[in-house]
Amino acid sequence: MKLQLTTDKFRFAILCTLLCFLLTTVVYAQEEPPLNLNKPEREQWFTDLGFGMFIHWSMDVQLGMVISHSMVGASGEYLDRYINELPKTFNPVDFDAKKWVSAAKLAGMKYLVFTTKHHNGYCMFKTKTTDFGIMTSPYGKDITKMFVDACREAGIAVGLYFSPDDFYFLHQQGTLISRVRNEALASSNPELNVYVKEQMRELMTQYGKIDIVFLDGMEQFAKTELAKVCWEINPDVVVTRGAINTPEQETPESPIPSPWEACYTLGDQWQYRPTNENYKTAKDAILKLIEIRAKGGNLLLNFGPDALGNFPPEQLGILNEISLWMFINQEAFNQTIPNKIIREDNIWFLTTKDRKTAYLFIDEDEWRHGERKAFTIKAFNATDKSQIAVLGHNGKVLEYNKDANPAPNVKQTSNGMEISVTRSQRIYNDRKWNNPVVVKVTEVDVNE
Repeated sequence: MKLQLTTDKFRFAILCTLLCFLLTTVVYAQEEPPLNLNKPEREQWFTDLGFGMFIHWSMDVQLGMVISHSMVGASGEYLDRYINELPKTFNPVDFDAKKWVSAAKLAGMKYLVFTTKHHNGYCMFKTKTTDFGIMTSPYGKDITKMFVDACREAGIAVGLYFSPDDFYFLHQQGTLISRVRNEALASSNPELNVYVKEQMRELMTQYGKIDIVFLDGMEQFAKTELAKVCWEINPDVVVTRGAINTPEQETPESPIPSPWEACYTLGDQWQYRPTNENYKTAKDAILKLIEIRAKGGNLLLNFGPDALGNFPPEQLGILNEISLWMFINQEAFNQTIPNKIIREDNIWFLTTKDRKTAYLFIDEDEWRHGERKAFTIKAFNATDKSQIAVLGHNGKVLEYNKDANPAPNVKQTSNGMEISVTRSQRIYNDRKWNNPVVVKVTEVDVNE
């Protein structure tokens, strides 16, 4: 009897040890970093792009709803109408890829990422895998091809978003639509796994070389498997989500090693919402771009076209103001890198790659036209060769004031590098301009 008890305890101990091992293995597997086969030089190329436009668009934009997610938990009657009726009326006759790309380029965006297929499974590209897509809609044209062609013509990097989560496929398969059940995930659904890989191959082979791929979805397994397909077909492609850090609707508190990309909506929702929407101001977006670049990341800012393929006036207005600011200050983002000290008070920093020129982004409220302000910077030292300029202004003329001297100046003091600048360029008719002023100082010494 004593021997039996001892044997049972021994077996129990072995089982506990095995269980602990398995649990530890599972946790470790979940915490493993994603596979990243991006080439280092291509990741540097991506980081240098800095600013991109995200476009969320699918056939359910006709109802101004959240893209795809209304299918989760939906009734059978709802799904029937969603799958069989909505596609029959999706006809974006105003779609013009060149207009999208032109608007992005004017705003200083150097890459675009387009939703070729979101979680609902509706394909915005030509595919042999399903009839649930744009080619069987009243529109009947390959929107992804037109998007890719327009980007290439404008010299803009091409990015494709793709999700391995596919609610339409699950519904046709007879699987309950879910984001968390195992049978809804590609790792536990072999048919879905094969299906999405074939779609990924189509996207990577039908349109020439793709520059950037953004892989969304619930599980890292599926994203890794799809990333392997991408790298196999095009070793130069940069996989963002699925391989690198892509925080959504948030920015890290402190700099993290590049590459990384922060994804933000312009409003509350990714896809166009005609009512009850709350848009960021242009200044909000500009300040996010400055902060993210100062921390070494890229900003991917999302816009949502309407059912006809137009950017709504509210979005275009904000984009236009961003374009105006970038038209003045684009230089500060060309081939610049974060400084070790990223900011002092309301001033953010970037430097050229040789660390000899500093760009100072001054976010100063209530700065009147023609008003001079002085700032002391400790992150840099001025030298005898240092020159200073306010981007966009020649430093010689203040309109209608012939006696004014708007010239900026810089000098080194015991307290730090002292700059004195005037907001002298007339941007709006009322001379009010609350967006950051960017100052360039050359031949500086960087304080570590």
